[in-house]
Amino acid sequence: MSEVRTRFAPSPTGRMHVGNLRTALYEYLIAKHEGGTFILRIEDTDQERFVEGALDIIYRTMEGTGLIHDEGPDKDGGYGPYVQSERQAKGIYLEYAKKLVEKGDAYYCFCTKERLESLKTTVGNMNVEEDDGAKVITKYDKHCLHLSKEEVEANLAAGLPYVIRQNIPTEGSTTFHDVIYGEITVENEELDDMILIKSDGYPTYNFANVVDDHLMKITHVVRGNEYLSSTPKYTRLYEAFGWEEPVYVHLPLITNEEHKKLSKRSGHSSFEDLLEQGFVPEAIVNYVALLGWSAPDNREILSLEELIQLFDYNNINKSPAVFDIVKLRWMNGEYIKMMEEEKFYNLALPYIKEVISKDLDYRRIAALIKTRIETLLDIKEKIDFFEELPDYDIQMYVHKKMKTSLEGSLEVLKDLLPVFEALDDYSEESIEKVLMSYIQEKGIKNGQALWPVRTAVSGKQSTPGGAYEIMSILGKEESLRRIRLAIEKLS
Repeated sequence: MSEVRTRFAPSPTGRMHVGNLRTALYEYLIAKHEGGTFILRIEDTDQERFVEGALDIIYRTMEGTGLIHDEGPDKDGGYGPYVQSERQAKGIYLEYAKKLVEKGDAYYCFCTKERLESLKTTVGNMNVEEDDGAKVITKYDKHCLHLSKEEVEANLAAGLPYVIRQNIPTEGSTTFHDVIYGEITVENEELDDMILIKSDGYPTYNFANVVDDHLMKITHVVRGNEYLSSTPKYTRLYEAFGWEEPVYVHLPLITNEEHKKLSKRSGHSSFEDLLEQGFVPEAIVNYVALLGWSAPDNREILSLEELIQLFDYNNINKSPAVFDIVKLRWMNGEYIKMMEEEKFYNLALPYIKEVISKDLDYRRIAALIKTRIETLLDIKEKIDFFEELPDYDIQMYVHKKMKTSLEGSLEVLKDLLPVFEALDDYSEESIEKVLMSYIQEKGIKNGQALWPVRTAVSGKQSTPGGAYEIMSILGKEESLRRIRLAIEKLS
């Protein structure tokens, strides 16, 4: 085969769904694994679904995930335009549709909406659409195929609205091969004469795909398995034109934990949803790569470079992939742990500033939480006590494992208060030294002193960092205020 060329062809209709991101990622990995070319093509022929700003989301997502295209609307590689509406304006699709009409593989259809409505029939388990609650199929009856050349020309001259339909044989069968699902054969009588050019002059998604993939020399087409039912129609188009078909890779469905299709209602169905929930792009890409594929050595933490090296589309699983948010949280936590300190600090800073307005050492706070969170959103509830001491139950001072009690905690805090009041150096080392000396002097276990002090200054069951780390960040005045409040509570 010639150079591998893949394309990601999103429609600008909103945020990028996790399924679309996986398609983009697999297309990217296939191209890069083979040293080929990855193309970005914008499919905006469905003008009704166009969403303002969605194009920016596509570019932002591609850049954020590191899936940098080699050719696209902003990088002409000689196969442009790379936006379908611009290609439509050049008459590319109509030109190719007319070629099919000349060969008898397509025809003009002038049927009115009313006539098409009359063709709807209720069916059992066929590929159907909803119409007022009833199951109906709208298979076209080839009525306009039988118009004479003169009738067609007269209708066109009269300016009658028309579409161009694919002419699929009613006998025989069509076979295509998919990498994941193998050889699939469909009886031609089950296929509809799909519309190639709509009445507004725009091509349908299916037709534009085939024409563009051929003209851009695409060798591998990756898409969701919901397109399996449309692929025989693509095969008929490739045969009609005499073109070589690309390698098809139809991906399994992505479901939620209840094994239902991942929908917007899940709250984490798009790349931007996940960013807003505190996930980092590298972890998202890594996790999405594993939705239907796994590395030969079963490693789970893989950089984009490692994915390029290991990815083999022949090993994609045909079973539905379950989007497990718990596993993604774990993976995200691992990426945060591995992150360079400066990068993490810059990511964490907006979240820290959201809950802390006091003049505290944000860098030290970031360093404390780095290994204790799974998402960036976790930061806020981990550090909110630095801003304000929460109202807490004194039973928190009772800890069986630490062997602490209310009376014992009160005694510890009363003993330590004057020592902390006399202390000038409020560094971690100095505070730790005071606490360790007290523990040694009293002959008690570490927890019997550290637990009451940490509870007093944080008001929380669990915190990032221990007593001396928290006190050194809060500073002398605030630490003493909180310890005095604790003594008051316990008294």
